[in-house]
Amino acid sequence: MTAVSFMASRRRALAGWAVWGCVAFFLLNLAALILSVVVNSFGTTWFSGWLPQGFTTAWYADAWKEFALGEVLQVTLGVTLAVVALSLLLGVPAAYALARRDFPGKRLVLLLLLLPVLLPPITYGIPLATVLYKFHLAGTVTGVVAANLVPALPFVVLVMTPFVEQIDANVESAARMCGARTRQVFSRVLVPLLTPGILAAGILVLVRTVAMFELTFLVADADSQTLIVALYSAAFTPGIRAAQAIDAMAVIYMALSAVLLVVALLFVNPTQIVAQVKEATAE
Repeated sequence: MTAVSFMASRRRALAGWAVWGCVAFFLLNLAALILSVVVNSFGTTWFSGWLPQGFTTAWYADAWKEFALGEVLQVTLGVTLAVVALSLLLGVPAAYALARRDFPGKRLVLLLLLLPVLLPPITYGIPLATVLYKFHLAGTVTGVVAANLVPALPFVVLVMTPFVEQIDANVESAARMCGARTRQVFSRVLVPLLTPGILAAGILVLVRTVAMFELTFLVADADSQTLIVALYSAAFTPGIRAAQAIDAMAVIYMALSAVLLVVALLFVNPTQIVAQVKEATAE
């Protein structure tokens, strides 16, 4: 038995080392890809050797002028803020209704809310773009906001529902007994208690909207495209463009996404959300 247990523990140790080796290999390749883009964005020429022949920051200025990044960033900021504001304004009351009320077809509603989050955006993006083109909303910032609201609004509802469920309903009853109306209960009692969840949902929606390529690409034009669409357009549309300028644009996008992700992680722990969902399901 001792020899058998020793061999079993040795196999588990080897399997563990193999898994960690694969993870390290993946992370090493990922870091190499990112570093190559960053280094190339500062390089003058890079045809041989481990490093470019020289370094310069001129490619960032060229990318800013050539791809009109000032206007693109303004559109990106406007679209993301509008999507965050509308999704929170509509999603928080909807999450409260789902958390506090039982009604026929509630499971079906939850399933419908899950579909835009689980399905790849391209599966429903083409029919959605067709509808927006029919109503002459495609090619406008309004159409881009409407397209991004389709996955953002259900995401807010699903994130906020566990936060609402963990608040004791007796708090609302006590406020009503003191003479508070429904609007006052929601604005003065529930919203302050839900502030961490609202911040978490808003920042996560912000990150998702900045990174949403498919839906924005299908409905945007040159004046309403966000940064991610402009990056793909610069990389794959016909024409001669300096690879360093495209890489500089990619570095700007990576820096923006990284900052948003770090800010999001400061407000929300993904494992905490999963634990809250499990507790709510168990109850």
